[in-house]
Amino acid sequence: MGSTEMTPKPHAVCIPFPAQGHINPMLNLAKLLHHRGFHVTFVNSEYNHSRLLRSRGPSSLDGLPSFRFRTIPDGLPPSDTDATQDIPALCQSTRKFCLPYFRDLLERLNEESATSGCPPVSCVVSDGAMSFTLDAAEALGVPEVLFWTASACSFMGYVQYQSLIDKGLIPLKDASYLTNGYLDTIIDWISGMRNIRLRDLPSFLRTTDPDDLMIAFCSREVERAKRASAIVFNTFDRLEHDVLDALRPMFPPIYTLGPLHFLTEKLPDSDTTSIGSNLWKEDLGCLEWLNSKPPGSVVYVNFGSITVMSPVQLVEFAWGLANSSQTFLWVIRPDLVVGDTAILPPEFSATTREWSLLASWCPQERVLSHPAIGGFLTHSGWNSTIESIAAGVPVVCWPFFADQQTNCRYSCKEWGIGMEIDGDVKREEVERQVRELMEGERGKEMKRKAMEWKEMAREVTHPSGSSFLNLDEVIDKVLLSPKRD
Repeated sequence: MGSTEMTPKPHAVCIPFPAQGHINPMLNLAKLLHHRGFHVTFVNSEYNHSRLLRSRGPSSLDGLPSFRFRTIPDGLPPSDTDATQDIPALCQSTRKFCLPYFRDLLERLNEESATSGCPPVSCVVSDGAMSFTLDAAEALGVPEVLFWTASACSFMGYVQYQSLIDKGLIPLKDASYLTNGYLDTIIDWISGMRNIRLRDLPSFLRTTDPDDLMIAFCSREVERAKRASAIVFNTFDRLEHDVLDALRPMFPPIYTLGPLHFLTEKLPDSDTTSIGSNLWKEDLGCLEWLNSKPPGSVVYVNFGSITVMSPVQLVEFAWGLANSSQTFLWVIRPDLVVGDTAILPPEFSATTREWSLLASWCPQERVLSHPAIGGFLTHSGWNSTIESIAAGVPVVCWPFFADQQTNCRYSCKEWGIGMEIDGDVKREEVERQVRELMEGERGKEMKRKAMEWKEMAREVTHPSGSSFLNLDEVIDKVLLSPKRD
């Protein structure tokens, strides 16, 4: 694979959606392509490039001669804040404004190839929510792989939006439909999905607006996905086989490559090993703290890079954790609380100081795989879900928005590794579920199931496993296809 003396080195341009949960898996995929002989250009937004420089240091994005970083604007007004931008606003701005910038970048890369020694662009690997890139790739005459960084089950949920509209199920008739039981309506006609309720489908459908921007955006992106050369997911076949089987006749070739971080773990140490993607500065002291804790004794708490909560919800989680009497590591982003800095009651800190650690950000894959971690209180983002499965760690879910409701449903009902906390969080429920997770019979059963899935995840990333072989196939049959005609 890769280049020979007779063919130029392949050049993949990788462009994630400009949010933390999309950058991480795309960087893993880019490293895998680099290891397989590709020249890689990794394209961040200017805003996130600045954040990476602040969090990781000026030299972190120097890259290598064959792994370079470039930027394009995201279309939003300039900002120096250190927080995730508004996701609906990002979706609209990237769709409306980014194509000319991306097309110009591809042209510049090809112009530079004549003088810099780097090869011309031969393929594009783009986030599934950045389908404007298809127009640029088609104009250049190169294949494009769309990487959907959400789960396959949530992707199927997005696929259903237009059918839900056509059947009159959405938009909701009025706001009372959010609380009157309507969201418990069973949707029994989605191929590959059993006993799914409206509330389990991606949450953008919870709108009363017939012209809702996110409904329109998601519907458009899944329809445009049919133009891709192939689609890849950070999942594995056995985890989501029913949904994947249902999706395959509807779309271009679909490849499962997950868990991607297992594949990158197996790469030999190289110059790309130190290239990271965390937009907040990591607190590595949490790993030292975990080293002092007994196996399986710590609850890891992290609500991801986008979830925000009210000050009241923060306090309810805090006292629920305190009253559970479990040792915990809690990652609290500076922007976790809506419109304010996350401030915990002084008496909470005094009560839990001896058996807790609060951090602002952490290397999550390393934390979840640490022997001291016994359970994970999570927002059910897909990276967190697949990483907890890969680590054999059971979960308590508090989904916030988008695909997280679907991931939560599958974690709890299909994969047997989780329990759900009600959206209107109360400390008594947090206390009860965290205790059950760490000490109860249900928690033990969830741990057993999580370890079974962990073993399967290991198997599929071995050289004879499906995800490993799928990576070979997507490279040979798709990304290198123009050079094999």
